Amino acid sequence: MKFYITTPIYYVNDEPHLGHAYTTILADVLKKYHRKLGEETYFLTGTDEHGQKVQEAADKYGVTPLEHCDKMALRFRNLWTKLQIENDDFIRTTEERHLIEVKKILQYIMDKGKIYADEFEGWYCVSDERFWTEKDLKEGNCPLCGREVRQMSERNYFFKMSEYQDWLIDHINSHPEFILPEHRRNEVLGFLRQPLKDLCISRPKSRLSWGIDLPFDADYVTYVWFDALLNYYSAVKAKGLWPADVHLIGKDILTTHCVYWPIMLKAADLQLPRTIFAHGWWLIEAEKMSKSRGNVVKPLELADRYGVDSFRYFLMRDMAPGQDASFSEAMMVNRINTDLANDFGNMLSRVTRLIKVNFNGLTPEGDDSPEWRELAESVILSVKESIENFRLDEALKAAMNLIVRANRYLEETAPWKLVKTDKKSAGAVLYNALEALRLSASLLEPVMPNKMRETLNRMNNGDAEWRWGVLKPGTKIEMGDALFPRIEYKPPAISEKKKEEVMPDIAVIDDFKKLQLRVAEIMTAEPVAGADKLYKLQIDIGGEQRQIIAGIAQHYKLDELPGKKIIVIVNLEKAVIRGVESQGMLLAAQAGKTMKLLTIDGDLPAGAKIS
Repeated sequence: MKFYITTPIYYVNDEPHLGHAYTTILADVLKKYHRKLGEETYFLTGTDEHGQKVQEAADKYGVTPLEHCDKMALRFRNLWTKLQIENDDFIRTTEERHLIEVKKILQYIMDKGKIYADEFEGWYCVSDERFWTEKDLKEGNCPLCGREVRQMSERNYFFKMSEYQDWLIDHINSHPEFILPEHRRNEVLGFLRQPLKDLCISRPKSRLSWGIDLPFDADYVTYVWFDALLNYYSAVKAKGLWPADVHLIGKDILTTHCVYWPIMLKAADLQLPRTIFAHGWWLIEAEKMSKSRGNVVKPLELADRYGVDSFRYFLMRDMAPGQDASFSEAMMVNRINTDLANDFGNMLSRVTRLIKVNFNGLTPEGDDSPEWRELAESVILSVKESIENFRLDEALKAAMNLIVRANRYLEETAPWKLVKTDKKSAGAVLYNALEALRLSASLLEPVMPNKMRETLNRMNNGDAEWRWGVLKPGTKIEMGDALFPRIEYKPPAISEKKKEEVMPDIAVIDDFKKLQLRVAEIMTAEPVAGADKLYKLQIDIGGEQRQIIAGIAQHYKLDELPGKKIIVIVNLEKAVIRGVESQGMLLAAQAGKTMKLLTIDGDLPAGAKIS
């Protein structure tokens, strides 16, 4: 069984940023997971190198367009290597293999009578390299990017895209897996409620020479999108891998991939990809990253600062594919410290130290615990299902839940005490904890290939197999430095003006002392009747059970909440919300559309005082 996955090809006028890194790491992780599941995998990425912006940039720097592309393509290649991305192919649209296929397909569609020449007058956006009519414009600017447009009148070639509108609607409706997630499918169907226009697929060489010549008219080059989309096919035609199983894209290129691309393939009598999956954007202070806003996040700097594996883990864990997510370095550091340094890294150090001290550094005998075997099987199933549904965040959460449970298990059994009276039982506890680490590392290896391989190497026979009970008793366990050293985050200095903007009111210590903050464990959660944003939570604050109403229903599923330890203000006046009494308030943080509950660092009992 094959699994052919692609990223968009990235435009060479862009410096690689967080969005590029996220899509490409996501593709790499999905490829590695599917390879672990026994599938023959192929992963394609590359660069989009034609068009007016490239020609203008080359003129600006006094080089040829190809020289400019060579330099920019190398930046992407080097970054993917740095980020441990193992793409099988890197296509450039200036390569001969691509040019040949583009011309073949253009000629084929022309011969079918699906391309015609016509005069066109309208508004042209250089940034998006496409024409718009007067009614398309928003406040006189490009409806996509908001930039200025130029009025133009010229003869061009047009692809009869409008003839395929009904066919495309039928295909989308009969293949629910074709566009994911569902809300993106609905967005495309909404777009198709309006009459579909024919697509201008040429640019006259009199104003743009940097492109692929039309095979039927040498005075024109191919429209950059018609050229670029064909990379997914031209890269693998000779390998017999078409069609693609998954095209990963950002939501900003939904129309080109879900409308233009399938119609192009249909007109060329080629098979369609199985799935086009559109993920969301990383937002900075609720805004999309862009050079014009000055909020572009550079992935190489973050990888150097915090480690490649940690960077990859954060991106996969903190964005639910298909939804937008907020980014900040503070959030990244908190995720690394909580999941990797505290939970995984500390447990590895703790277990290996106990084995070294009490069992001469040799893996102790296990007890074939049915409880742990059942838990492991449940976690493995959850990871597999999450991968199939593109929920990498849920897959990682399931794998880390194994570590959370193992840490709690160590506290419950206290093997450091048990070994003094029952060494065999203490050994069985440590075997289960070590095997939980091994299995978790195996499940997380596609995301953190270096650190998880190091974890498995410390166990010497720590195979990456997804099943319980792989470790062999008597095998030497290696000690090592902290796998994920705890990070001390130092926020950037804030100017006095910025301080006034973000901190207009100053609270004195006496204000804070009035609040009583406690650790609370969520016992149960249920919806509030007639309120789609509210949950009714029963919480334990240390021997006392209370009920609070929280507006978190759009951010958490009901089954995610029981067992979470949160922070609650317990000395507020009782309130009645939608007819239901609430005794307290939980703390949460929100950035844009993303909300996260404030939880504690480590394992403290319910009722513990926050000070």
